[in-house]
Amino acid sequence: MNWTAIWVTFKLASLTAGVLLVVGLPIAYWLTFSKWRWKFIVESVVALPLVLPPTVLGFYILVAIGPHSPVGRFYSDVVGHPLPFTFEGLLLASILYSLPFAVQPFAAAFEQVDRRLIEASWTLGVSKVATFFKLIVPLSMAGLVTGAVLSFAHTLGEFGVVLMVGGNIEGETRTVSIDIYDEVQALNYAGAAKTALLLLAVSYGVLLLVYAMNRKVWAVWPQK
Repeated sequence: MNWTAIWVTFKLASLTAGVLLVVGLPIAYWLTFSKWRWKFIVESVVALPLVLPPTVLGFYILVAIGPHSPVGRFYSDVVGHPLPFTFEGLLLASILYSLPFAVQPFAAAFEQVDRRLIEASWTLGVSKVATFFKLIVPLSMAGLVTGAVLSFAHTLGEFGVVLMVGGNIEGETRTVSIDIYDEVQALNYAGAAKTALLLLAVSYGVLLLVYAMNRKVWAVWPQK
């Protein structure tokens, strides 16, 4: 079992979920409360990774951050090395790929908040920022946890985007999915089975936690 690949995978998934928790909240808030007539265009862009093949998405991200693009040239000038085939580039690609898995649960949770409570808060003179953090976020906590956990679990199984943007660099961009693929190619089914079983157990445990929290399973447990 390649523990280095496992460490890279969990580091990537944790950072992706953390960044999406910060980036996804304002996007979901805007999509939920904005009255802009054409906001469905932004909604479509956010949801695009759900239907776009990972290799296609990875290719366009690779082109967008490549050394000949404005973003790639700027990064190379500042940092001193290209962005593709680095952990930073892989993190950026993972954030874009998992964006809808965070934003959509966030937006759905915001939709469930009673608008009368929000309007009452504004009427009492509470700012929109304070209302967001003191009212909307606490009432949407289950959806926020769901979005963060789903983006974490989704990142664990990335393959096409990882291969296109990150490649297969040991200790840098080689993730569990790539490691399983290489083990199968080498006909080492026993090694691939161990790693795949670990990934299956973690993914199932994460989803089990999400559904348990959403259904408030602990509410039926006897109180001591």
